Amino acid sequence: MGEHRHYDPTNDLVFKFVFGREERKNITLKFINDMTGREGDRAFVDLDFRNGEFAPTKVDEKLGRLDVFGILNDKSRVDIEMQVINHMNMEKRALFYWAQMYLHFEALQTGQAYRQIKPAISINILRFPYLPTEEPFSKYGIYNIENGHHLSNDLEIDFLEIPKYKDKPVKDMTRIERWLAYFANRLAPAEKEELAMQAPEIKDAMEASDRFLMDDKAYWEYIQRESAIWDYNSDVLDAKEQAKEEGRAWGLEEGRKQGIEQGIERGIEQGEGKIVLNLLKAGQKVSVVEQLSGWSRQRILSYAEEHGVKAET
Repeated sequence: MGEHRHYDPTNDLVFKFVFGREERKNITLKFINDMTGREGDRAFVDLDFRNGEFAPTKVDEKLGRLDVFGILNDKSRVDIEMQVINHMNMEKRALFYWAQMYLHFEALQTGQAYRQIKPAISINILRFPYLPTEEPFSKYGIYNIENGHHLSNDLEIDFLEIPKYKDKPVKDMTRIERWLAYFANRLAPAEKEELAMQAPEIKDAMEASDRFLMDDKAYWEYIQRESAIWDYNSDVLDAKEQAKEEGRAWGLEEGRKQGIEQGIERGIEQGEGKIVLNLLKAGQKVSVVEQLSGWSRQRILSYAEEHGVKAET
């Protein structure tokens, strides 16, 4: 595979470069087919990348953006999200993004029947453990709670939890486990070579990542992003521990829960602010920071001025 800089494939900048480009459509299609269990005549064979930005429905709602969004050859919609930070709301976030994809982007035009709405597939790659299962891959749909009847194929929400990766011989890995090994990035060099030989699209992904990070500017942005993620997670964990102590001091279970919730909120606010400042200090333009952080332009400018940081517009 040659010499390359060390990197984490779950970094969202690296991920979008590898999986969100027309010239590497083969990588993205293979990943989608493997995650959804499609092969042969059922496999998706084409993907039309689209702008994943959706406008707010209310004045006070923030602009939303899907990480990698496109229309598949059967007109199904697909969104692939790389979630690097645990905001404690993954299930609601996944449903919200799925709903936006299912209902918007010209999903149903005037005069069309409901039957013409196409299925929507949401694939969420998590850099943190979240679901109450030991298995790293989980698939959700709409089912009857009593008898298990599957109501519709229109909703599919998949989760791939990277921290749940377990070492396994490459030759024994399933299609999904190969991708899990790629994102976990814990294989020895010889094992990476074996993985690349068994899965050509993963080899392409590795080579594209190396190419991206050999650019000094891209590598600097990668380092800044990783630093911001680390700072955010550290702040949230500190706030949670502090809130637990406050809850114990109150001596009441309800008070303890409230303290934890308040601490999480404080940590999220502090962590997001630190990310914004780090990105601005690294020379990122306000428009880029707005996209990465989810903050409004005015909020970014005000926060930067408050902390004495120059904001490049």
